[in-house]
Amino acid sequence: MALLERVSTLVRANLNDLIDKAEHPEKMIKQVILDMQNQLLQVKTQVAIAIADQHLLEKKQKENEDKVAEWMRKAELAVDKKHDDLARASLQRVESYRDLSEGFAQQVTDQKAQVENLKTALRQLEQKLAEAEAKSDLLIAQHRRARAAGKASEAKMAMGDGSKAAAFDRMKRKVAHAEATSQAKSEIASDNMEERLAALEKEDRIEQLLAELKTKRGA
Repeated sequence: MALLERVSTLVRANLNDLIDKAEHPEKMIKQVILDMQNQLLQVKTQVAIAIADQHLLEKKQKENEDKVAEWMRKAELAVDKKHDDLARASLQRVESYRDLSEGFAQQVTDQKAQVENLKTALRQLEQKLAEAEAKSDLLIAQHRRARAAGKASEAKMAMGDGSKAAAFDRMKRKVAHAEATSQAKSEIASDNMEERLAALEKEDRIEQLLAELKTKRGA
């Protein structure tokens, strides 16, 4: 998520280094604080949206679990009444809703992790903002003394290191993108076979469920 990347950049930022590199330290620290305030507002909004999405996914999961129970009752009734065709159809519905329920369960798990990531980012950014606001005057004064003592050269070296790190990060992203593209192509190539095998497995599962249900119901 781009928002979390921006927040992470702000949280990792060394305020002393930023001021050392700036031509106008007062403007720099004010801009950093403004950026943090803006990002903080965005993160708060995203946390609220993510929590709402989590609740919606949990609701969908519960609805599908209820459908599983409902169609299982119908399958049992059909077996009791000696209607195997209706029992099979009901068990197919059971399997469909069970698959949906499991899918939503995974989405709920992923969404909870996302919510926690956003909450963590929010806490870290709040702490960093409080630090920046509390230290702004002190940092500016330290910067003036540092420049008076000849710290400009060190700041240039730090900027060079930062550029190399940025270039390395860009290269890593390109490699990761290439790997993801290759994997996606492989997955697409195997989709058709996997779907056919899944259909056969599901058909066998329905027959097995029917047999177990008939045994259970004494049919």
